[in-house]
Amino acid sequence: MMNPDALSTFFAVIAERLPACGNEVRRVFHGRGRCYEGLEQITADWLGSGVLQIAIFKEDEAAFYEALKQGITEFQHGDVWKEVGGNTIVVQHRDREGAETETFVGEQPQQINVIENGLTYKLDLGKRQNNGLFLDMRLGREWVQNNAKHKRVLNLFAYTCGFSVAAIEGKADQVVNLDMARSSLSRGRENHQLNQHNLNQVAFLGHELFKSWGKVKKYGPYDLVIIDPPSFQKGSFVLTKDYAKILRRLPELVVEGGDVLACVNSPDIQPSFLTEQMVECAPAFEFVSRLDNPPEFEDIDADSALKVMHFRHSAR
Repeated sequence: MMNPDALSTFFAVIAERLPACGNEVRRVFHGRGRCYEGLEQITADWLGSGVLQIAIFKEDEAAFYEALKQGITEFQHGDVWKEVGGNTIVVQHRDREGAETETFVGEQPQQINVIENGLTYKLDLGKRQNNGLFLDMRLGREWVQNNAKHKRVLNLFAYTCGFSVAAIEGKADQVVNLDMARSSLSRGRENHQLNQHNLNQVAFLGHELFKSWGKVKKYGPYDLVIIDPPSFQKGSFVLTKDYAKILRRLPELVVEGGDVLACVNSPDIQPSFLTEQMVECAPAFEFVSRLDNPPEFEDIDADSALKVMHFRHSAR
């Protein structure tokens, strides 16, 4: 259980970080990294446009919710909230069926356009657990934007195509997005349009990966492949079992000298999982570096945090 008395720290950290966010979307409190005792199941994201979204990941006792409600009331009358132009505070109960969302201050928009690294993305609020952009991948998208110029990019498990938007903004020649959820790809198309991108440079493949290698290869070979799968997707992907199937295909997908960003978001999987799997399944790919995570996603154990690993196809 979380500690109601620790909520003073929660709001103090948010107050310290909010002014630096401006209109950019940012995580402003990350309890899940276990760096704040008594607050391990709560996070807060600034969405810009005056909206603060708090998320609770595990059901707690009534005393905690009462203290949170009181803290929100006091926070909305504080100087920082006025300084940043705050107008809406919502609490998403990620532990409850349907990810029930309560509005405590203002009115919750059903959709909102947010800005990250100067790029615009459309998010859904109050409809489902994930709103359309994973904020811990901010530096990964920035890396892609900085390293995509004149490249052909394959974005596997593309979701709403955040990597694709970053790549096209970074002057990639072509991006191929693959995801079995066609609705996510439709949102990806919208995200590109929000940034005035040329959709002739972007392909959207609504297929299950393991049944679609022929379609994927048709667009290749690629200079950059991004692999950012869910840890578990019922009936289609189990990370510990299926990641190797993708890595074995890399030699036929990636040009010599090409790059791979291989990602794992499970706290139970160590970084060595990727390096060892790559040696076993695609030994021509050498480990270059692990990308930093955003500093706002502080974690007591770096190996539990998001893993974004850069590999390069060496000429042998």
